[in-house]
Amino acid sequence: MRHIAFIGFGEAGTILASELAQHHRVVVWDRKLNGAEREAMREKAEQAGVQAAGSLAQALDGAAWVFSTVTAGSALEVARQSAALMQAGQYFLDLNSVAPDTKRQAAQAFVPGVYVDVAVMAPVPPTRMKTPLLVGGPQAEAVTDVLNQLGFNARFGDTVVGKVSAIKMCRSVMIKGLEALTTECLFAAREYGVEEEVLASLHASFPSFGWDGVFPGYLISRVAEHGVRRSEEMEEVVKTLRDAGGLGLMSQSTAQVQRYLPQQMQGLGLVYAGLQPFCWQSLADTLKGR
Repeated sequence: MRHIAFIGFGEAGTILASELAQHHRVVVWDRKLNGAEREAMREKAEQAGVQAAGSLAQALDGAAWVFSTVTAGSALEVARQSAALMQAGQYFLDLNSVAPDTKRQAAQAFVPGVYVDVAVMAPVPPTRMKTPLLVGGPQAEAVTDVLNQLGFNARFGDTVVGKVSAIKMCRSVMIKGLEALTTECLFAAREYGVEEEVLASLHASFPSFGWDGVFPGYLISRVAEHGVRRSEEMEEVVKTLRDAGGLGLMSQSTAQVQRYLPQQMQGLGLVYAGLQPFCWQSLADTLKGR
């Protein structure tokens, strides 16, 4: 097999690229390789067992499979840039969390048969390559088979581009919304000194969620670590809802809450990696100057 390329070397891209690199040649490209973080990114690539490309064109040249794992805000631009460099016989797998119409716009830039719509249906870190994927587009059935041969946990979704992303976006209304609601709820409860009572009440109402365990902290940690990226995804969710005739009011607020916490942290010079082991109570106190 020709090499596999990854555009975007963040959390998901790093995990998937490093797993594939155990059996295949993997080349990565990230715009940070052109910036101040260039050396750090090159070292990260070396540790992951992948080759850092000198440009997007170099990464795509001769690639059989191209995985796009960038942020929602740059997904369409990256797709269009890649489309100008790719041809029939290559596959561009768009794993980004964007609106169905954004995926359709991206697909239109490619030679027919090259673009593949992929929805990542759960966080990548826990199960890595076994994270559930839904595959959509005209080539979806054949691509699903190959992905599973590579070791992914892929399932055919639909032959129409945008359908599997609609599933992902509608799901995100709930998942990212719950993260934001939990952050807003418990930070206020902490300020009033009633977080234990609030959590006990939530657990009594919804015991299967695990409100009496690590679940609340996990939800808040996702906002603290990935809130900016998640806010971009939620802007795409709002677009999805409005394209369907809705208003997206709750999801627009979710985007704001997801973005606000990491902005607060940045203002105090706090980095998520420096808050390990993560404790939401300690973070809430620090943000309040306690």
